[in-house]
Amino acid sequence: MKEVLIKRLDPDIPLPSYAKAGDAGADLATRIDFTIKPGERILVPTGISIALPDGYVALVHPRSGLAVKHGISIVNTPGTVDAGYRGELQVILINLDQNQSISFKKGDRIAQLVIQQVERAKFTEVSELPGSDRSTGGFGSTGA
Repeated sequence: MKEVLIKRLDPDIPLPSYAKAGDAGADLATRIDFTIKPGERILVPTGISIALPDGYVALVHPRSGLAVKHGISIVNTPGTVDAGYRGELQVILINLDQNQSISFKKGDRIAQLVIQQVERAKFTEVSELPGSDRSTGGFGSTGA
């Protein structure tokens, strides 16, 4: 288990936590009360900041229950929190429901935080790329 340093910016906000053993995402809560109208997007503060070890990233994912029940997602999913960022974690929520607004209260779970190790790449320019079975086929080229 990797240690991640966390600073609570609001004493009433719960720290991220895993709902069940084996979960990849830890729940993030909102620091504010808000209502999001159909088609609207809003930047929601979480009341925490973190210090990731170098070589790690935190990815902010939508909560599947909010997506299926209410059409709530994240605009830039997954959101990327780089290891050097020390500001408050915020989530850009969007209401994809065409008819219903949804309200959240301070402390409600709004997203999931997944911590992953990342590999930095060395980009080497070449005049030709090696071949592959897929070649340049993309966007539906496999029949799906």
